[in-house]
Amino acid sequence: MTLRSKAIMTSTSDKREHLYKILVIGGLGTGKTSFIKRYVHQFFSQNYRATIGVDFALKVLQWDANTIVRLQLWDIAGQERFGNMTRVYYKEAVGAFIVFDVTRSGTFDCVSKWKEDLDSKVQLPDGSPIPCILLANKCDQEKQGIITQPEKMDEYVRENGFAGWFETSAKENINIDEAARALVNKILINDKLISADLADGDKFNLSAADATGSDAKNKCSC
Repeated sequence: MTLRSKAIMTSTSDKREHLYKILVIGGLGTGKTSFIKRYVHQFFSQNYRATIGVDFALKVLQWDANTIVRLQLWDIAGQERFGNMTRVYYKEAVGAFIVFDVTRSGTFDCVSKWKEDLDSKVQLPDGSPIPCILLANKCDQEKQGIITQPEKMDEYVRENGFAGWFETSAKENINIDEAARALVNKILINDKLISADLADGDKFNLSAADATGSDAKNKCSC
């Protein structure tokens, strides 16, 4: 077991299955549940109840011919940062999304606090922060604040240790798969670097996740 994932070898070949815990965190009403529903079920609704505590979803990716990746997505309620339960929720996570609402600049103001909370409570086995991608959600609507200046977003992401950022819209299905694929890339690279039970010749196809359609509408600043 490496990177707190479960790698399962089949008896007939080098096929592998990985299970990774991914956190989806951010302020109230930023669209965390909508992001997960769109990614996992290709579904969007205007009428989600606020998440209480934590909810879960599972996404299975045929990453390449020999690799299946199972993502356990933890949808953590926006108010949970102010309690002590986040340490329990974060345990054994290997990647995260932090979500803010581009129509409410106040939700961006809380991003650094979420990132600090995350970095203080969960790390990779080597002690480094888990990869985290920032999602500027609801980009189909009128934007306010720093998101209107992409170069400042790039700078913010670099200075605060994010793996990258995407403008996303669960409603219009903008950059949902692309953002998730970028995070899984980071996780698999970390797993490859840290893993002691992978042969040196093993390679991950880092562009092969269940991608369909065209290139990302807004590129990650990785």
